[in-house]
Amino acid sequence: MKKIILTALVILLSLVLFAGCSPNNANTDDGQNGQGTTMNGNEINIPQTGWTTLVPNDYKTSASEQGTVTRLDYASKDYVRGGGNITKTAYVYTPYGYNGNANTRYNILYLMHGWGGRAGEYFDFTSTKNMFDHLIENGDIEPIIIVSATFYNENSSTDFSASIREFREFHRDFEENLMPAVEGQYRTFAASTSQEDLKASRDHRAFGGFSLGAVTTWLQFCYDYDYIRYFLPMSGSCWYYGTYGDFQIKNNVDFIEQLVKDNDLDERGYFIYHAVGTQDAVKSQSVDMSEEMLSRDIFTPQHYVFYQKDGGYHDFNAVQEYLYNALPLFFPKAAEPYTADTYISDVVNDPLFDGYGRLIFPVNSGYMSGDTLGNLRLTWYNYINADKTVEICNYLKSQVAAGNQIFYDIYSDAEKAADPAKNNTGLFFFRGNTGAKFAVTCAGGGWAYVGAMHDSFPHALELSKLGYNAFAIIYRPGEQTACEDLARALTFIFDHAEELGVDTNGYSLWGGSAGGRMAARLGSRGAAAYGGEDLPKPATCVIQYTGYSDVGNDPPTYSCVGTSDGIANYRTMQNRIDAIRAAGTDAQIEVFQGLPHGFGLGQGTIAEGWINRAVAFWERNM
Repeated sequence: MKKIILTALVILLSLVLFAGCSPNNANTDDGQNGQGTTMNGNEINIPQTGWTTLVPNDYKTSASEQGTVTRLDYASKDYVRGGGNITKTAYVYTPYGYNGNANTRYNILYLMHGWGGRAGEYFDFTSTKNMFDHLIENGDIEPIIIVSATFYNENSSTDFSASIREFREFHRDFEENLMPAVEGQYRTFAASTSQEDLKASRDHRAFGGFSLGAVTTWLQFCYDYDYIRYFLPMSGSCWYYGTYGDFQIKNNVDFIEQLVKDNDLDERGYFIYHAVGTQDAVKSQSVDMSEEMLSRDIFTPQHYVFYQKDGGYHDFNAVQEYLYNALPLFFPKAAEPYTADTYISDVVNDPLFDGYGRLIFPVNSGYMSGDTLGNLRLTWYNYINADKTVEICNYLKSQVAAGNQIFYDIYSDAEKAADPAKNNTGLFFFRGNTGAKFAVTCAGGGWAYVGAMHDSFPHALELSKLGYNAFAIIYRPGEQTACEDLARALTFIFDHAEELGVDTNGYSLWGGSAGGRMAARLGSRGAAAYGGEDLPKPATCVIQYTGYSDVGNDPPTYSCVGTSDGIANYRTMQNRIDAIRAAGTDAQIEVFQGLPHGFGLGQGTIAEGWINRAVAFWERNM
């Protein structure tokens, strides 16, 4: 009797990943629940249940921009047989242009095969690899890294009962070996392969699988929700309790519901795209699972949807369609970038900059003119570069869209309530390399406003490109209040250095015009003199076009100014640098013939490139 049952089971499950393609009926978009989901700040208006959409035929052909598949061997453990050391293999897809920008980070998708499958088989199907290329090239999804892994190893048996034992232990391989091996080599959003950083980047990680790979995906949700936000179980249900023929649907959904509640997953975010074909030989477990999930109020469209492929079989044709439909929900292409024609008010009011968009441009708008990024003008400033303005705004937008915090308050709510002017303060963070030294850039504005878009944001962005962490401070105009805010900002950075990922040794202060006075005062007198903590002084001050003349206990100082500056006389600055040198401290000044006040980075002028020489000065004084 056992032999008969086993034979029937094998026949039933033999319709696995490599089954032949079948005719496909036209699909419709009607569903039972019209509520939409919100993913990564993008409104996804899909019903909670419905039908998948066909993959366009041209997506199955070779794309112009093709990704690359690479074999990755990594050290692991044989968890099923005592935990001995073994070597496993995965295959990694990197998108076209992957090596073009070393600072670019990528979302990542892990895929698992079905019964009897192998690592890399998702890429063996050329049309599916082509589809990945087209999804990226056509802007349907952000560029993505895809890993085709396996729950088998060199000691594994691929018979059905042995396969169950293997996938039940896969989550350990994923956590301890596969994920660190892949994300230690490839540029994902994980800052490092520490458990903390892998968990912190969960919003940029997805896991999907077909057949027994779908069962594995459900188990990944049960075990690895701390590491993964998006899940794509394709033709399979959860077997946390039970196994094939003993699905225990209610017990499994009870477990998942409690897991969601106990771990605040509604607030932290998760999304499951569950899919199966109407002609799938083992569809009943998926349908039963979906009905039970949909009967619970906790599994809203924001967290769980169930889609079917009309006429879909238990084959790779269906898998391809599920991937095509799910990936744009997981990692949609970012909104259209800002341009020179974008209205400044649209940037200020962009929902991505929730609560602080108004601080990107001067709060005191009387010192600003122009209504678009391209025609922005700031009082007392020259050579404002529209391309740089656009680049900065798009950098800030892309960082927020990628889940990175870019703005930090330096005062508590109680302090801001006691002094409402403190509502107009904070730090914009331009990230460099984790653990790199930091700089704080201070814009000028004559103690009337903060001209950050020309006088501190560009500097911070360029420093971040060089790998340094840079902060641009928004402060209360006024010499005393500005210095107090800078002291508080430095205290905040030192107190949160580990969280921010910055090295506090050998930091630098940068400033132009009034901001240069801030940097010079804090550099010589220290943060404690303005209400901050007793902190080490900066390794370097970089000061542009300011008539500040005080000298005393100054750190190494680099300065630059133009000879036609009607606000900050270049001779005053030269005299100060000479005095610092006379005191035995390293100091350097560049005087640019004919340049007026407020040239910023000096793009398109004889001053262009000064920032690189200032960085070299800082580096030699670290």
